[in-house]
Amino acid sequence: MADNHKPLRKISEAFKELEATVNSQTPDDVDVASFSRACSLISPLFGCLGIAFKFAEMDYVAKVNDLVEASKSIGTLQAMVERDVQANTVKKGGSHTRNLLRVKRGIDMVKVLFEQILVTEGNSLKDPASKAYAQVFAPHHGWAIRKAVAAGMYALPTKAQLLQKLNEDEPSARIQMQSYITASAPVILYIDKLFLSRELGVDW
Repeated sequence: MADNHKPLRKISEAFKELEATVNSQTPDDVDVASFSRACSLISPLFGCLGIAFKFAEMDYVAKVNDLVEASKSIGTLQAMVERDVQANTVKKGGSHTRNLLRVKRGIDMVKVLFEQILVTEGNSLKDPASKAYAQVFAPHHGWAIRKAVAAGMYALPTKAQLLQKLNEDEPSARIQMQSYITASAPVILYIDKLFLSRELGVDW
């Protein structure tokens, strides 16, 4: 982790670039390559959270890797979703569009986690992580996974340990977390609109 130097900074900078594209005159030009690269920077963060998010980490990494592969032959997120719509494979297991929805949840989970860390006093991550999981992932997970995650919450690192793993002190971490929260919100909204504008829904 240390050789990544400042993973939080890399994450927030990559999402600022995505935010700029989403907010530009040509928001449909969000390319799969830059999106999947930004998302791949989040992967180590799940690893830092320990056993509670092991399933989320494995699932997220696999889905991001699929989008990285897709980026070699598909230009934009819009084109990628459109291709699956035309082939009638949107909700098929392993489809790029299905994987995009799963990756979006990972981005959202980290956003809520950061929001909760910023407003929670003390050194424990149990409340922020529990709230983020309950809000974003729990509705889509079966009982067995939810139970395993709940058990793993007791093995979370402290906030100080997390910051140490991320090579940040608290003031700089707060700035980077807020930056990511601000930048990721329109990106998440953009992906939701990709689905909702095609009446695909986002709760599956």
